[in-house]
Amino acid sequence: MIHAFLVKFTWLDIFLYINILLVLSVIFLARKNASTTWAWIMIMLFIPFVGFILYLFIGQDMRKRKTFIRKEEQDRFLAVVHRQQVALTQHIKEYSNPLITTYENIISLHLNAHESLYTEDNTIAILTDGRALFNALFENIKKAKKYIHLEYYIISNDEVGKAFKDLLIAKAQEGIEVFLLYDDLGCFGIPKKYFYELKLAGVKVTCFFPSFIPFLKLRANYRNHRKICVIDGMIAYLGGFNIGKSYIGLNKKLGYWRDTHLKITGSAVRLINLQFLLDWRFAAHENVSLDKYIPIKTYNAHGNVGMQIVSSGPDSKYTSIRNGYIKMINEAKKSIFIQTPYFVPDEGILTAIKLAALSGIDVKIMIPNKPDHLFVYWATYAHIGEALECGVKCYTYEKGFLHAKTIVIDEMICSVGTANFDMRSFKINFEINAFIYDEATSKKLSAIFNSDLGDSKELTPALYNDRSLLIKFKESVSRLISPIL
Repeated sequence: MIHAFLVKFTWLDIFLYINILLVLSVIFLARKNASTTWAWIMIMLFIPFVGFILYLFIGQDMRKRKTFIRKEEQDRFLAVVHRQQVALTQHIKEYSNPLITTYENIISLHLNAHESLYTEDNTIAILTDGRALFNALFENIKKAKKYIHLEYYIISNDEVGKAFKDLLIAKAQEGIEVFLLYDDLGCFGIPKKYFYELKLAGVKVTCFFPSFIPFLKLRANYRNHRKICVIDGMIAYLGGFNIGKSYIGLNKKLGYWRDTHLKITGSAVRLINLQFLLDWRFAAHENVSLDKYIPIKTYNAHGNVGMQIVSSGPDSKYTSIRNGYIKMINEAKKSIFIQTPYFVPDEGILTAIKLAALSGIDVKIMIPNKPDHLFVYWATYAHIGEALECGVKCYTYEKGFLHAKTIVIDEMICSVGTANFDMRSFKINFEINAFIYDEATSKKLSAIFNSDLGDSKELTPALYNDRSLLIKFKESVSRLISPIL
């Protein structure tokens, strides 16, 4: 009888039933948010079994398995945090920056939710061109006297990458401590010889979250998207540029590379260095001394720029950078200028932007006209359409590829870093941003934005609505799967 019952089922039936069981396992066991779950269900139903394999590689929540656990580090840092919390709570006027009274709640948010200290003795140089960035970066590396800490998502084995390698080898041979942390997926394709030569010269090299199967990059989530360089604890670089010839405009497909990077001096450098050291300790499984590279004794800094260094990732209790963006947008009174290569926000960010535009605030968003990731590109256009309906002005950068990650509010405060306006940056990858409370810096970024408008084209509602049916279909599909892009 059992045999007769089974005969009625074809292999296709069994295949589909097993796939349904896999779908149910995602629904009941994964415990993700609803939008992400629905996206995975759709993929698994349309491409049975293959969809589940994709889920295993890029959809699992590593937090559940406690792969990334944030440990409290150094009581002296937490003591400083506590003192600042008390000062802000009691409105003690110990800061010279006049913007504190206006944006105290944003500072408190980052301080309470992420333990991000506020410092106001910093200087900032803004770099938007790859050649200028590498000239400055390489020159500072050449002048290093003690150590160089480097953390990058992508390092390319091309002319720029080889010059970078040669420079690090030369510094290591001088007796300078050189640490290089690279991401396993971002540096996919680099020959082992590249890192072997660095190690042979004395450079300390380690890989972030490597694949458990050699030569197969199966861990697409939880990538280290940070770009950090700290030199002697005195100078730090942070922003959107990786290492490679694409970033000086030598990629034939993308053309000129327009990005934003910061060169920072002051007490914020110590906090950027702290993040690098925590990342290194996790990736290298090495208890490198924090006291050695972040001594309690401070040096005399002569800047006047207030800022907080905010990191986020799977080890964060809150989506700190995303929450900071929302808080900034909600504080806007006059203008919001956003530059991002990918605009795939969650409902909270998108609602905040739409409400700002409907309130009469001048909201401008600049995105690239050239895609480097097609699904993300079409998902960007799908979300932009909804923003346009509410009065947001959108511009497509036509000169080359726009990779900058910046937001400027009322030409008073701003943020620059590695986080895109997408859910991958907000929730999945490791990111780092500088939240800057300085009118002069904000005005400079605003002027840069306005200059870029000369190389951009406005995407008006009329142009957007004139899209072909094929483009609309691509946007619709991409939007449905945007929670997992």
